[in-house]
Amino acid sequence: MTEDPVALIEDYALTGANLRNEFFSANSQNLVDIAKAISISIIQGGKLLLFGNGGSAADCQHLAAEFVSRFQMERPSLPAIALTTDSSILTAVSNDYDFDQVFARQINGLAEEEDVVLGISTSGNSPNVNKGLQAALQKDVLTIGMTGRNGGEISDLCKYLLHVPGDHTALIQEIHIAAGHMICRLVDHFLFEAVDKLKPHV
Repeated sequence: MTEDPVALIEDYALTGANLRNEFFSANSQNLVDIAKAISISIIQGGKLLLFGNGGSAADCQHLAAEFVSRFQMERPSLPAIALTTDSSILTAVSNDYDFDQVFARQINGLAEEEDVVLGISTSGNSPNVNKGLQAALQKDVLTIGMTGRNGGEISDLCKYLLHVPGDHTALIQEIHIAAGHMICRLVDHFLFEAVDKLKPHV
């Protein structure tokens, strides 16, 4: 029997809302700490480098645009680069080395110690994302991860981890971009509204 499409919508909306509430309840202080770390990096002349695959690559580009253009308030452009956009670099590294190296090579060439690196993988097991984070760790660059499901290998590669405790890829991605938006809002807050509150949480 064909399932009622309205019931599909209602189930999807309810499941997503419950997962979103669970995530934000568990990660509120984590999001504050991440936003503070990014804000301090920017004050010190650093930048945010983001990477992921597929929908996560799109999230990286989306969030980089929010930093460089603006989010919700008028303010100066903030330094963020999505390492998912240069087709010549991506294809050259894939052709000359291996697709697993597409982010690590860019981190090796672009990342500096005062930067922050953000890797996104809904499974936590994307080889190129994890190799990019490993490259950042080798350069003493602060690492942040967004993941889902059981956390995956990415969990061991990040100082800060935003873990969505679900198995539905689409819902994980929806919460990732919501978390990214919250980071944008908090960075704006710390840099332009409450810079005196940048003391790290202990």
